[in-house]
Formats: sequence, structure tokens, C-alpha cells
Amino acid sequence: MQYSVYILKCIDGSLYTGITTDVKRRLNEHKSGKGGHYTRSHPPKKLLYVEAQPTRGSALVREAAIKRLSRTQKLVLCGTH
Repeated sequence: MQYSVYILKCIDGSLYTGITTDVKRRLNEHKSGKGGHYTRSHPPKKLLYVEAQPTRGSALVREAAIKRLSRTQKLVLCGTH
């Protein structure tokens, strides 16, 4: 099963990084308030970035690496800076 690492821009301008097997479904969950705890209080505004990963393990490793990046580095990764 293929996984994706994604970055969302929330309505308050913050960035959220997560993993999923179905980006469209997960985005809808976040928008409906049934996604992660963070996005319940910081609803997503826009999907900025998606990166395919072959396994759940590699997706988790990549998610952790992205979460360690600065905001500027994340925006560069997304191609928005």
C-alpha cells in the first residue's frame, strides 16, 4: 500500500504535516473536523504539498523529518517561498 506525506496550510496560516493512504479522503476528514486534533482547532485552508512514500515506515520517517524543518524550509519544499 502506498502512503503519502502531506502539508496543509491552515486558516490561521500555520502548517500541518501528516501521512495518509488517501489524501483526498484525509483532507475531507480534516475539513469536517474529524481529522487530527490540531486541525479541529486550526481548520485547513489549502493542501500545499504531497509526497508519495512506498511504505508506512518510510512515510513516518519522512513526516518526522519534515516536522523538524523550519517554517521557511517547509514553504520552500512546497514551492511557495
